[in-house]
Order: sequence, then structure tokens, then C-alpha cells
Amino acid sequence: MTPEQLADAIRAALAELVAAGELVVEVPEQLRVERPRQGGHGDWSTNIAMQLAKSAGMPPRALATLLAGRLERVDGVAGVEVAGPGFLNLTLDTASAGELARTIVEAGTAYGTGTSAAGRTINLEYISANPTGPLHIGHTRWAALGDAMVRLLRAAGAEVVAEYYINDAGNQADKLGGSVLAKLAGTPTPEGGYDGEYVDALAEAVRSQRPDLLALPHEEAVASAWSIAYPIQLAQIQDTLNRFAVHFDVWFSEAELHASGAVERAISRLREQGHVEDRDGAIWLRTTDFGDDKDRVLIRANDIPTYFAADAAYYLSKKDRGFTEKIYLLGADHHGYIGRLKAIAACAGDDPERNIEVKIGQLVNIGGERMGKRRGNALYLDDLIEWVGVDALRYSLSRFPADSPLSLDGEELRRQTNDNPVFYVQYAHARTANVARLAAQDGVDRAAGFDPALLADSTEAALLAVLADYPRVVAQAAALLEPHRVARYLENLAAHFHKWYDTCRVRPVNADEAVTDLHRSRLWLNDATRTVLANGLGLLGVSAPERM
Repeated sequence: MTPEQLADAIRAALAELVAAGELVVEVPEQLRVERPRQGGHGDWSTNIAMQLAKSAGMPPRALATLLAGRLERVDGVAGVEVAGPGFLNLTLDTASAGELARTIVEAGTAYGTGTSAAGRTINLEYISANPTGPLHIGHTRWAALGDAMVRLLRAAGAEVVAEYYINDAGNQADKLGGSVLAKLAGTPTPEGGYDGEYVDALAEAVRSQRPDLLALPHEEAVASAWSIAYPIQLAQIQDTLNRFAVHFDVWFSEAELHASGAVERAISRLREQGHVEDRDGAIWLRTTDFGDDKDRVLIRANDIPTYFAADAAYYLSKKDRGFTEKIYLLGADHHGYIGRLKAIAACAGDDPERNIEVKIGQLVNIGGERMGKRRGNALYLDDLIEWVGVDALRYSLSRFPADSPLSLDGEELRRQTNDNPVFYVQYAHARTANVARLAAQDGVDRAAGFDPALLADSTEAALLAVLADYPRVVAQAAALLEPHRVARYLENLAAHFHKWYDTCRVRPVNADEAVTDLHRSRLWLNDATRTVLANGLGLLGVSAPERM
């Protein structure tokens, strides 16, 4: 019996009490069934009696006692206890608990997916680094977390588009073009420009395509250098993200936003809604009307649009494309953007508390011997992938809340020991695969029999309870945009599996021992664990190796 099935049984029991006239209350469409925080308090717990007590006009414990009498008759429920102020602690019989192993194996990759986010249409934008250089350590955390959030939301039933906003207009274009030109001319890098080995490589690529570049007028040469260097650098960013198992549905160009007239149209729309005014020769958006600390300039007095004007047009583009929710993942130095982006949403007629969410990620530092390979002041993502590996890097970045500063040791992430969380979880998956291989050699065949009542060992009950909790963890992690909940769950699951593995045998002890339904039933439990470990790792963009 899954938590969802148990919740259905509780709703059915409430409906029966209402129909019998013993209770006057509106049966909730959804209710929460959770694992008790303390052992010995049953397999599952619900506070539904405390939630409904006021509307039912009954003390919580009285309502819980009334409900317990119905739930004790439900097939698969071995016992119901009323605890504390009105909690209901439910214990399943062994067969009902064990049946979950078959449910998980048969569901496969679908186990853990749900509909808690169904009907939500979301645009999730993250990284959006300027295409003026390689991705570095400052972008890495959002690369891992953003992609995991997309996977989680989709697993919860949401329609999600992952988007990268390419800042390919404005000063950075001139700066990169000027930096490349300076390399070719052998002159100092312009103030605020870019330096490093990658600029040398871009300069050589530009030289090969435009050998006459230095003979062009300066502005034309800068523009030409940018036009050649930019697609090369963007392709390199895309290649790095592919290596990091991060994929975007949309690459949105700021330059195209300007060229299409979208900025001018956005200002006109906002003016029609009464939020734009002309002041001091410039065009302003009155964002202070919606909580921003100051009004924002859209068009300067010299008729040049600001970055904020592009931000407003970009938000309206997302709205026009049908995204009711826009999620922005921004770096630690972007706290000031929260108020202005929410103000844009309000000016556009959206609810800033419902239609937009801005998440700020704190800085991450990765130390270790390899730090000596920094190029200048940057540690590039390509270097991190080569040094630490995709799996260790993604998992380690995903297992902490985004709003907490993070310091990791690259050498520790490379170690294949149980102290390394990613190794610990991946090793658990590899062990389940090994168990299945060896069991097959010994003739243990799942299809030949399954008796869930045989999964009676205390380690099996504990493992099944953790497996049953996986869908709730996924739904909660998706709702809160917190992938670290999945990582911590996987570590807990791995610990329970390893303890079960040390206690219960899936294979006969020796060649003379006959294969029994107990062996087969335990193989179902082993494979159910394997399924959930693989599904959870997949949500984090981490592989599930079968051999280690």
C-alpha cells in the first residue's frame, strides 16, 4: 500500500462517516500522509483530525478516535493509534507493506512522478552568462540546480521550458570585440575588457576568417571581431553544458529582442497601462508603485535603452508565450534584481507573488590540489568537469540549499569511499545491480513467485517505508524548488539498503540450498530499491552505474 492509496482510504473513511451522519465536515480533496519522525509510531501518520476538528465541531482526539474505528477495517491496515493531540499513526500489515516492491518495479521510471504540479506552465531561466568567455565556477551551481529543478518540476507534472537568455547586445559585445582586436594588434586589453587564453584562441579564429581585420576602421573592426568571436564562444558554452548534462529548450537572444522592436512595443504596452512617464528627457517605469526602491529608467535621455528596458521586454515575451509562471535563478550579486523584476511583473498586470519567483544562489568555492590549474582568476567549468567529474560535481552541488554559501574539496569529491556521498549512493545502485546479476546466476527469478508477506524482517520494513516515501519527497522538492531534498533522501535510502543487504540474503547460501519464494520476494525488494535509486539520481542529472 502506497501513501497515496492510504490517503485515499482515509478520505473514503471520512466520506463513510459523513454519509452515516456521524460527522459533518467537507472531505478534503487532498490530505497528507507522512512518515512518523520517531520510530515505533507506526508506518505512517496523518494530522487530518486536527485539521478538520474545528470545522467538524469536535475535539481533535475525538475525531481521530472516530476515524480510527473506520480505518481499522481497511484491508492492509494492521493497526491504528490515536496519539498526542490527535495524530493518527497507522501500521500496515506485512503483505500490504511488501506489495510496494512489486508496485515500484512495475512502475519503473514512472515511480515517483506525479501530478502535484499538473496545470502549471513554467519558464525557468538560469545561468544566462554573457557569451564573452567560458562558463566558470560562478555559473556551475546554477547549472546543476537549475537543471535539477526542471527535472523535478516535470516529474511533478508541470509543463516546463528551460531557457537561457543570451546577453549578446550592448557593452559586452564591444568589450569582447575590442579585446580580440587588441590581441591581434598586440596592444593592451581595453579597460573592462577580457583577457586569458580563450581570448588568444578567439583572436586566432578571427584572424583566420578576417586577415584584413586590422586594416578596417576601428568601429567596423570591433564589430567584425565580435561577429566572428561571439558564435564561437557561444558554441563553446553550449558544448560545455552538454558535457555537464544540462540542456536548454530555448536560447533567447537579447540582440534579436532589440532588433524585433520588442523593447519599443513593451514600453508602449506599459505606458498604456499607466506605469510609464517622461521625466528629465528620459522614459521611466514607475516601479516604486509596486515596492521597488526607486523608479527605473527605460530609455536614457540620449535615446539609448537601458538593460532594464530589455528586462521588461523579455518578461513580457515570456508572458506572451503563455508562461503563467516565470522563475529566474540569479547569482549572489543579484539581490537588487528581485524587487525590480517583481515590479515589472506587477506593471505588466501579473501577480508578483504568483507569476514570478526569483531565486538567489550563494557563492560556491571548490578547493584542492587542482586549484593550481586556474587560468588567471577563473576556474572554468570545463576544468571542473575534467578534474572532479560530472556526477560528483552535479551531485555535490545539488545536495545543499541554494541560499547557503558552499565550500567543497575537489579531492574529496574524487575519492571512492563511503564518506563521499555521491559514491555512497552510486555504490548502493551498483550493489543492487550486482545482487540481481548474481541472483540470476543462481536461478532466482522474480517471475517465478512473489509473496510480499515474507518481507517480514525489520530491515525490510524499514527499507519499504523509505521507498514508499519517495513520491512525497519528489513532490515536495518540486514545490519548494529544493533538489537537495532528493539527494538527502537518496543517502538515507542507500543507508537502509546497505543495512538490509548485510542482514538479508537474496541468494541461497550454497549450491545445495533450494531457491524459495523468500529469495524471489527479496529480489523484488532489491530491484525496487534499484529503481528508486536510479530515478532519484536521474532527477539530479547523475548517472546510476551498474558496476563500480
